[in-house]
Amino acid sequence: MKFLISMHINPAVLDALTDEEKAAIGEGHGRFIEALKESGELITTQALVDPSQAAVVSVRNGQPVVTDGPFLEAKEYLGGFYLIDCENKERAIELAAQIPDAAIEGLGIEVRQVMFADGQLEA
Repeated sequence: MKFLISMHINPAVLDALTDEEKAAIGEGHGRFIEALKESGELITTQALVDPSQAAVVSVRNGQPVVTDGPFLEAKEYLGGFYLIDCENKERAIELAAQIPDAAIEGLGIEVRQVMFADGQLEA
């Protein structure tokens, strides 16, 4: 079964962390990625740039309209994700609990089963 584990970031929470705490999060993700590779459960992982660097595209009167910045003004945003293939939802939740962000108050980890997929992701 495939699951998307998404990491929701609150910049205020991250800004309040020390450099050592931020480094520990990065190192924890590195260990988590290696463990997923070893278990064969990792399909891919991606980290996203800050939403201030995003572009929002809509079409009005047949013409694309592009605005800079995030789609929504919100205190939290999608920071990245892991796409995994594991036995069941319980295992996906078990894995999500190992992500360093899960231990930080104000950051969120969401687990959702993939309902449909098309195409091949590069390994």
